[in-house]
Amino acid sequence: MARSINRLSDRTVKSMAKPGRHGDGGNLFLIVDPIRENAEPGTKPAKRWAFIFRWNGKLKEMGLGSLQAVSLAEARQLAGEYRAMLVKNLNPIEVRRADQRKQSAGRSFGEIAKQLHEARKGSWKNKKFETQWLTSLEHYCDPIWSKPVETIDTDDVLSILQPIWTAKAETASRTRGRIEAVLDAARARGLISKDRANPARWRGHLSHLLAKRQKLQRGHHAALPYREIATFIAQLREREAMAAMCLEFAVLTAARSGEAMGARWSEIDFDAKLWVIPRERMKANKAHRVPLTDRCIAILRQLEPLKAGPESYVFPGTKVDKPLSVMALEMLLRRMKLPVTVHGFRSTFRDWAGDCTTFPREVVEEALAHQVGSEVERAYRRSDAIEKRRQLMQAWADYCEGASNVVPLRAIEA
Repeated sequence: MARSINRLSDRTVKSMAKPGRHGDGGNLFLIVDPIRENAEPGTKPAKRWAFIFRWNGKLKEMGLGSLQAVSLAEARQLAGEYRAMLVKNLNPIEVRRADQRKQSAGRSFGEIAKQLHEARKGSWKNKKFETQWLTSLEHYCDPIWSKPVETIDTDDVLSILQPIWTAKAETASRTRGRIEAVLDAARARGLISKDRANPARWRGHLSHLLAKRQKLQRGHHAALPYREIATFIAQLREREAMAAMCLEFAVLTAARSGEAMGARWSEIDFDAKLWVIPRERMKANKAHRVPLTDRCIAILRQLEPLKAGPESYVFPGTKVDKPLSVMALEMLLRRMKLPVTVHGFRSTFRDWAGDCTTFPREVVEEALAHQVGSEVERAYRRSDAIEKRRQLMQAWADYCEGASNVVPLRAIEA
């Protein structure tokens, strides 16, 4: 009597070349795929295991892996487990899917994003970009944050990008790239099939579904007209939030938002009335001295009781040892219903200085921490014009106070 199970042998499965299904018994089959007509001479046929059974009258095929990955003994063991499930009236395919979903727990988009962010620490140009990379994903990718990475598709990505693709072109482009990086990392770890295309890929994919970048109007950061700055500052002071004080400090110092939010007490010199930002926190990778006006000092004195140490943040966030969120200042402007950006206040300052004062361009650009002139010229100009900039920033503070609607044109001593 022919054996009902274990019909095949190791030698048989290795030498088997005839295309088709070859039964081992007990619902286990070795499937030999036909060789393609255009295959190179000497190409061997692909072989794989399958567990084939009937469920509700329909024939079901459950793949168990290739012959290279799964031995005959391993395939028989799997087949025995799946036959036991059928006896209990359980569908082996559904049971396996449920197990895979359990194994995917903790492998959400958010988890992979955090792990990738941690792995890349130290590779960013500065702390600001390092912080923004994760916080921007947390803000814009909330719909997929808890979703298993293997279930994220093109529609999910489009639901995030389409609302901001034209309104916030630069932000949208960076967000797309970061989503793509997270999903690529998940695929490299085997959490997503290598055969599945990245749904956030631009070339050949989203490039057919979204407007090309060169067609978008990127423009400049929306800025407040300088004639409205005094009214804005007065409204800002009516708010007692940490974000309001941080924003006013950033406006009065013409600093970038990341520089202000990342300020530490060790950078503040009350005696010299200076804020010294270290090079690693500056865009140009060069230390920057900022003269502090009386109003800036007053803001700092108001926050000084919160000081937890020299390296603690001047403008602390809600989490321990963390600065304000990157979005805190932007959200404040939204609540004030102002269609401007935090970075735009640097443009407000630049427009005011150019239109209403005679301070030299080099002094104004130095206040904005911009590089001016050729490399040779910068090599010979060792000074950062701190005293001239102190006069400039005091004039700006006076204008922001609304002390006068006209800033007197003043000459700078040589």
